[in-house]
Amino acid sequence: MALNLEQKKEVVAELAEVASGALSLVAAQYSGMTVAQLTALRVKARQEGVYLRVAKNTLVRRAVQGTSYECVVDALTGPLLYAFSKDDPGAAGRLIKDAAKGNDKLVPKVVSVGGKLYGASELDRLASLPTREQALSMLLGCLVQPATMLVRVLSEPAASLARVVRAVGDQKQAA
Repeated sequence: MALNLEQKKEVVAELAEVASGALSLVAAQYSGMTVAQLTALRVKARQEGVYLRVAKNTLVRRAVQGTSYECVVDALTGPLLYAFSKDDPGAAGRLIKDAAKGNDKLVPKVVSVGGKLYGASELDRLASLPTREQALSMLLGCLVQPATMLVRVLSEPAASLARVVRAVGDQKQAA
């Protein structure tokens, strides 16, 4: 279905808004995928906070002008599916990676994070980024560890004294 000029402007404006607030972008070729497969991918994307869109490359080129994804303009060739991570930088990477495992028709082509363009080989690195909750728990673990070590160091002399007193008491009781 061909879009008229107003519809194209709406698509460009929507993509520009999403791109300006997105944390990462993954573009993948989707030729040969069935409608059911694309629908399932869209449902999963909504659940994971990923904006998923099939759009003409010329419209996407216009939409990313002035954003940190301007670096991908030259790499946009062929029919592509665009996944923008809104909340978690690794969400789009995990979505495309998981979908590509079960479908050889979905081929990652472009990965972009922080204004830099990466090849499809970097998809695994993007997908392995921790989620916000995982990162916070790792940070909390790092913050709690020194306090835990301090408590152990401070409690050790009292514990040692208690063991010595008990050993002396056991010796006297045995004698």
